Formats: sequence, C-alpha cells, structure tokens
Amino acid sequence: MNNATQVLAAFREMTANKAISRDELHELIKDGILAALAKRYGPNVEAEINVDEATGRIDITVLKEVTAEVEDPSRQISLEEARWDDPEFEVGDIMEVPVEFAQFGRNAVMAAKQRILQRVREGERQKIRDEYEHRVGELLSGEIQQVERGKLVILLNRARDADAIIPWKEQNPRERFRQGETIRAVLKKVEETPKGPRLILSRADPLFVAALFKLEVPEIQQGIVEIKGSAREVGGRTKVAVLSRDESIDPVGACVGLKGSRVRAVVQELGGERIDIVPWHPDPEIYAKRSLAPARVAKVLSNYETRTMTAIVDEDQLSLAIGRNGQNVRLASQLIGWQLDLFGSREWLERGAEQALFGGGGGDGDYESADFSLRDLSELAPATLAALEAAGYNTFFDIIDLEREDLLRIPAIGPAEADRLVEIIESMTEEDTGDTAEGLTPAEDTENLPVSE
Repeated sequence: MNNATQVLAAFREMTANKAISRDELHELIKDGILAALAKRYGPNVEAEINVDEATGRIDITVLKEVTAEVEDPSRQISLEEARWDDPEFEVGDIMEVPVEFAQFGRNAVMAAKQRILQRVREGERQKIRDEYEHRVGELLSGEIQQVERGKLVILLNRARDADAIIPWKEQNPRERFRQGETIRAVLKKVEETPKGPRLILSRADPLFVAALFKLEVPEIQQGIVEIKGSAREVGGRTKVAVLSRDESIDPVGACVGLKGSRVRAVVQELGGERIDIVPWHPDPEIYAKRSLAPARVAKVLSNYETRTMTAIVDEDQLSLAIGRNGQNVRLASQLIGWQLDLFGSREWLERGAEQALFGGGGGDGDYESADFSLRDLSELAPATLAALEAAGYNTFFDIIDLEREDLLRIPAIGPAEADRLVEIIESMTEEDTGDTAEGLTPAEDTENLPVSE
C-alpha cells in the first residue's frame, strides 16, 4: 500500500463518524494539499489535484504561467526557465509541473487533517446555531454535568455537543442542584464565544415562567391564548398578563386550569413562587388596575407624556396593593411599562385631590392636583370625547374654563353636547357641603380581576 492509499484510508476512518460525504472528504484532502503546496511554492500557487480513491492515487500538478518578467514566482515562470524544459514554450502558455505526493506527504497530511477538523468543528457550530437561534424562549431539559463556581454546565438531551450553561444570575437562589440531576430551563440567548456558540439557559427570567405555562396550557400552544407580558422577582412573585383571541375562552381560567391544576404545576416547578395571572387590556389605565391585583383599585390618573400613573386605593386595600417590601406595586409597574405611584384615599385627599373622584366630601376649592383624563368621565358620550380629543382637549383642566360659546366652536360639538359639558363642568367644580363621604367605589368590575395563586 502506497503513501497516498494510507492517507485516504486514515481520512476515511477519521471522518466516518463526522457525517462528511466522500466528495467533501476529497475536497478537504485537496484543500490540505494546496495548503502544503503554498508553503513550498508561495501563497498564490495554482494546482490541479486529482484524488482517485479506487486506485489510491493522488496526482498533483502545479500550474505556472510563462511570462517575460516574473512578478509572482508562486504562479509564474520566466520564458527562459520554461524553455529549459521545452524550447517551444511561448509567453502566455501554462507550464504543468508534476509533483510527487511523497515529496511532501507528511505536510500535506497534517494540513488536510487540520482542514478536516476545522471544517467539522465549524459544521457542528453552525448546526447548533441553526437549531437554536430561533428557539429562544423555549423550554429545554438536560442533565447537570458539572457545578462550577455557581455556574451549572448542562448536557442537553437532544444536542449533546452543544455547550449550555445556567449562570449564577440566571438561577433561583432558593434552589440547589447537584451533578447528575435532570433540570429544565428556558433558552435565553445564543452567545458567541471564541470556542463557538454557547447556549445561555435561565430559570430566573420571566421567559421561564412563560415557557412553563406554554407547556401546561394547550390554548397557549395552539395560539388561542397569548402571554402579552410578564414581570418577575425570582423566588418571590411573578405577574403574567394574558389575552384570549377567542371570546368564548377566558384566558385567566385557561391558565389556572380545573381546580387550579395547571397553575399549580407551574408553581411547583418554581418552588412555590406566587403567580398573579391578569387579563391584558390595551387601555393602560385598565391594565394598571388589573396589574395591581389582588388589590382593588379605585382610580388611576395618567400622564401619557411622561408615562407615569397615580393609582388610588381604599385604605383597607393599600397594604395589599403595595405588597411585601413594595413587591406588588413594583411588579405591576414593570408589567405595564409605566412608572406607577400608589396612594391611599386618605393621603390623596389630604394632598388636596378632587373630591368628586371619590363620590363627594368636603373640598377647599383647590384643584391644582386633581387634573385627570377626560376618559375618566363616564358621563361623556364617546362621540363627544372623540371630538374634544381631536380638538386637543385631553384632560379636565383643558376644558374647565371653557364657556358654552367656546364649546360650540369645537367641530362636532352641537348645542346639546355643549349644554351637557357645561353641566358636567359645573357639577365637578361645585363645592360639596355634605357631612359624610361615600366609600371608594372600584371603577372596574371585579369579575375580571386576576387570579393569585
């Protein structure tokens, strides 16, 4: 068996388990030989390489252009030198120089081997990228291979060659795992490293909770129920906002399951972490009320320019709305994406707030801190509200000083609408001399309040 036959046999054995085709193997061998030729003849060397696996031969021919003046010795040869070999050569001809494989076989073998290993590694890395880049947010399972300075190295069941870790900051500090245990986590991102792609998994990200619900709730898998947002303080509490695309299906009920079976399975995986499931709403104020569950909210005042909200609750709901160490209101703020300030009704009234917002009570006539959106006026007809907003009037203070004649100048506001607006303004600015104040009335039907497990 000659040298080339041995090389082919060794390469076939090396690539047998690497899923490389015969054509790819031949290309890699040619690539390695070309690299060896480059070391000998120069970086721009041109050659024809033929691999005959049947006979075990590797034929190599270096091609050089005949020129009057040599500028690149790696691919050119002078006319004078070429005519030493054959007097009939002319400028522009291509001279073929046969090269025996045995002359530099070891170098070619090492170069080809390096190319094969490099191509195999890059192929495996690209395979991992292709498989996982679009799976961010999916639940993955595997075995803990190693615990290294708080970091968990995971051996994934489906892709054992993938490098997957759960960093310390992506773990629940209340959980403890040991080598060999099975673990589930969500794919948070695919990170590029000098050694290739690395899968960053997480059990602390809100994506983990969403992935668990997707596993337990068929309606989420089918796209009927959608998770619109989530906020989490790992180990303590999570808020999840859900929306149903089918009016006949209650999104909260679907996530809770019969007798709480579905949400209980999620809570168990999270080690007892509390979960609030709230129905999502496109109106930020209604969404804010629902997000503060299990507390009932009496009123929400918004500033759309600064994306801040003030929520007012009854005194008996204040501690519930705040939550332990402010956790409930903090998570609600994260969920809706607005800054959320919380006040009890007594504190709000002491600050000089509008009494009519709470059904009456003695007032001092100071309305400076009582401005609110016109959308909060349930007495306004939708068409009137739309006409006012189109004219640039968005809050109560915008219209409080308008006379009937001013209102009539607004497009789509007729005499009847103008009279009704004057009545509303007068009733809202009239000082109430009653002796008692009615209790706060929640502005939202409590049937749609979120479920807390």
